[in-house]
Amino acid sequence: MKVHTTPAVTESEIGDSFGSRLTLLQFSSAFCTPCRATRALLGNITEGLHDVKHIDVDAESHLELVRKLNIRSTPTTLILNSHGVEIGRAVGAPKREQVVDAITPMDI
Repeated sequence: MKVHTTPAVTESEIGDSFGSRLTLLQFSSAFCTPCRATRALLGNITEGLHDVKHIDVDAESHLELVRKLNIRSTPTTLILNSHGVEIGRAVGAPKREQVVDAITPMDI
């Protein structure tokens, strides 16, 4: 398994700051119905969380970043740690349980 240690993306590339624990970086396109559903789901889940942030990026306006991150379809959501390192990825519209499981800290 490949472990990412360098940032997938920087705050300046997305024009926003990262969450203090996690960031859900969603790539969307204008006429994508699953993108709207994903935006609503992720916004709802992160609404009460102070350490997890949802950022929606228009893929068409950020083509260089789309190429850099190998985004092949929308919606695609990257799970980034507090430093912008990709620790997970969901392609397509995720289910609520998948998102909650992905952002819930595990006790080790």
